[in-house]
Amino acid sequence: MKHYLNIILAIFFISISFSCNEKTVKVVEKKSNNTLSFVKTKGAKLVDDNGKELILRGTNLGNWLVPEGYMFKMEQVNAPRKIDELLYELVGPDSLQVFWKGFLNNYITHDDIKYLKSIGVNHLRLPFHYKMFTDDLYMGERNSGFKYFDRLIDWCRQEQLYVLLDMHCAPGGQTGDNIDDSYGYPYLFKSKSSQDLMVKIWVDIANRYKNEPVIIGYDLINEPIAHYFNDELDYFNHQLFLLYNRIIKEIRVVDKEHTIFLNGSNWSGNFDVFEELVDDNVVYEFHKYWFEVNQEAIQTYMDFRDKHNVPIYIGETGENTDEWVNDFRILLDKNEVNWCFWPYKKMNNLRGIMNFNQPEDYHLITEYAKSDRSTYAMVRENRPDILKVQKALNQYLENSLYKNNFVNKGYTKALNFKID
Repeated sequence: MKHYLNIILAIFFISISFSCNEKTVKVVEKKSNNTLSFVKTKGAKLVDDNGKELILRGTNLGNWLVPEGYMFKMEQVNAPRKIDELLYELVGPDSLQVFWKGFLNNYITHDDIKYLKSIGVNHLRLPFHYKMFTDDLYMGERNSGFKYFDRLIDWCRQEQLYVLLDMHCAPGGQTGDNIDDSYGYPYLFKSKSSQDLMVKIWVDIANRYKNEPVIIGYDLINEPIAHYFNDELDYFNHQLFLLYNRIIKEIRVVDKEHTIFLNGSNWSGNFDVFEELVDDNVVYEFHKYWFEVNQEAIQTYMDFRDKHNVPIYIGETGENTDEWVNDFRILLDKNEVNWCFWPYKKMNNLRGIMNFNQPEDYHLITEYAKSDRSTYAMVRENRPDILKVQKALNQYLENSLYKNNFVNKGYTKALNFKID
């Protein structure tokens, strides 16, 4: 009987996903003329083809192409491969593949992009995993990167929004923590094969989008080198500098137009990595969370901008109270800093622009994530009822759709975006 019910639920799961797929295909068929132009650096400014200054104001599409444990309410299971493993244990391979398909189709849709344009967002930062450009199975698919890039780019072309491509998870791991889906160490900087693969992926991306002005630039590596490895920071900084140089040179062979965004080391906060300026169309990026809002908090980056006459950009910040977000946004605007707050959408959380409800029985998943899964015996003992889990995952897919989302008005207002 249980086997029969599982089959029915799997079919229901698949029907949801296929239904969403059909909607997506219909949207993609709609075309509009693009009036966006390539964006370049001009001194400390970003300008379009007509020389008009563009100050970036945007949000990150976090959790979509790089699932994060805390956004799934799984603090202990906090990297994409660990989330995948946990869900595999809960529902098995077939239902897991269907879930990922529904998630990729539902979490970000054309409706989300239309909404973001309507409130005043002018660009989106898109975190992605390098595995989307390999034969590795990732979120139920292989080599799916251009499929989802093209889909988003088409929506953004219609709505006239720029897209910044952000390699959030690099081969070998660039950070050494959960956010890069690594194995606890930034092996990227000690692995030639990982660096070769990373360069190849960026060259392939640049070659495909070299004539696409919707792409504002290439954000090469997210938050490289966590502070845990500061005893080797001089070594890592130099290796990162060399890798940046190599990737830029390789990209410029096929794409001389697009702006390149370079993160500092130490979670993007340390600009010592920039031993010299190696390209005249580069934006220098920092991230900063959880601090007292004052001029001193960003002055290091202002000094770098003024000394070298280059643009700076805070690619991630936020995850705080409405009051804090408002105060920091005002400070950034006062200093004419390009910004992109994190994130756009989260489940059952006020610290983002968009929100959606947590499904009934979803607590079974979060409780299992906290349980002892160190042996097969413990996995079997602690695994909750599969039917309830599948129902919760089905509801998650439905709740995450834009039509079932609701705006965190305080957070959105704090960013000075429009409120309906």
